[in-house]
Amino acid sequence: LISSGILNRLNDTNTAMLKEHTVVMDDLAALSYKTYSEFKNHPMFVPYLERMSTLKYYAKTNIGSRPSKRGNSNKLIFEDLRAIPFVGSWSQLKQNVPGFFGVGTALKHYEDNDEFDKVKELYNSSNFFKTLVENSMMSLSKSFFDLTKYMADNEEFGEFWTIIYTEYETSKRLLLKLTDSKELMEEEPAGKASIDLREAIVLPLLTIQQYALKKIQELESAEVRDEKQIAIFEKIVTRSLFGNINASRNSA
Repeated sequence: LISSGILNRLNDTNTAMLKEHTVVMDDLAALSYKTYSEFKNHPMFVPYLERMSTLKYYAKTNIGSRPSKRGNSNKLIFEDLRAIPFVGSWSQLKQNVPGFFGVGTALKHYEDNDEFDKVKELYNSSNFFKTLVENSMMSLSKSFFDLTKYMADNEEFGEFWTIIYTEYETSKRLLLKLTDSKELMEEEPAGKASIDLREAIVLPLLTIQQYALKKIQELESAEVRDEKQIAIFEKIVTRSLFGNINASRNSA
């Protein structure tokens, strides 16, 4: 941290930003924050994580070193969520929302107003903004919506899934346009190869996990609950969490 701080102070290109670029940066930040905040406040946000993801299973893995939520209330609210289960649950769904949601909408605002060249100028002049873009591209690279495409037809959560997928598609298209790339992480072949290798391991495990989660939902909504079967599928979810997190090198 000390080394990076000193380097940043000595390197004018990292700290110097023209006033017009600062205006664009602030505007992009405000637009993306507003988009993410509205999404976070969607009535389906917490129920989706609670019932369609692995959120509640993190407590059983002891990976986060803390409970999966704060407080003792039976009803889950956003403020109770802890970082590792929250980000990790999106990762397990292959919908890396914290890494890209809001980016696409912010960039589209400039595209729709024929001002996309302003964002390109910012990207080409600011190492900070370029790093943010690269991080978002990595999150998009780790996303795989075919895994949960069946959720689009879900009566309760289909519309919410579509909101996430639409933002993913918008973010991917405009980040490729911004960086003049044909594919994500084009300028980071080593990092891309590493992700591709690990994804080949993770996706079969995640497919098994999704099957188990779906079976649990069916069993829990049955007239007569088969607790023994539910326990079996819950164990599959928990065990797959270990494998997926190890293969991904982290829980997010």
